[in-house]
Amino acid sequence: MRAIAQRLSRACSTVSREVARHGGRTQYRANAADQQAWESAVRPKPCRLATHSELQQMVASKLMQDWSPQQVSGWLKMEYPNDESLRVSHETIYRSLFIQARGALKQELVRHLRSKRRIRRSRHSSVHGHSQGRIVDAISIRERPAEVEDRAVPGHWEGDLLRGAGNSHVVTLVERRSRFCMLVKTPAKDSSTLVAVLSQHVGQLPAELRRSLTWDRGLEMAQHKTFTMATDMQVYFCDPQSPWQRGSNENTNGLLRQYLPKNADLSRFSQSELDEIALRLNTRPRQTLGFRTPADKLQASVASTP
Repeated sequence: MRAIAQRLSRACSTVSREVARHGGRTQYRANAADQQAWESAVRPKPCRLATHSELQQMVASKLMQDWSPQQVSGWLKMEYPNDESLRVSHETIYRSLFIQARGALKQELVRHLRSKRRIRRSRHSSVHGHSQGRIVDAISIRERPAEVEDRAVPGHWEGDLLRGAGNSHVVTLVERRSRFCMLVKTPAKDSSTLVAVLSQHVGQLPAELRRSLTWDRGLEMAQHKTFTMATDMQVYFCDPQSPWQRGSNENTNGLLRQYLPKNADLSRFSQSELDEIALRLNTRPRQTLGFRTPADKLQASVASTP
């Protein structure tokens, strides 16, 4: 086995499994194995529940008792440990219920499920994440200049949406070198609205403080090109599910929860009230700055920038 695997540049376990599934060392024949492999690769395969009437009836009866597909699958494995034909995964049961073309389980059985949703969604997907679209021409954070990473030059910002009750949001911006914070009121989180209010707010900054903006993969920044044209700031996007790549912003968001708690309706805060909250944070000494304030640090950085 090892010699064959070495000649084929494959793992020994791959060769071993191939031989075992086609009769073993004494009965393996290349032609028969090749034919069986082609037959096994044919799609779509018939659903086991559609071809096994006894199994189908057993699954249907348990679903009518309000058992979950996972409970049905586990019970079959425990009740018939030596009968492989009476096995079916819970995912197969779900697919048979939601995809009626499989011709296995009746649609009426769906009402016995605890969840009333009409589609089976992967636990890795999210309606709040990026499964419903993507950002066109997004520039990765990996292409960000070194001066941004080492915080050597002021004017590079991290941004995010802070969420409150009633689907309300506030834009948070943090300057990387000084940790200076700005809060921007936004009436909605759609891309056109957010980019418009953000462009207007950031556009008031001096040119030396408008260098780049790092954002997460939220679709609210889908119109990033419009923002770049209005502010002359390049937008860089973090990797999916990597909030640590905007560490300063995430830390500041945590500090802001003292003033903007999660259960608060953030739409009730005026821009002047948000400015007051930002001022409190910017005049508070920070350990990471050697107990200087973000406001002092930003002023000193701008004064020393040629």
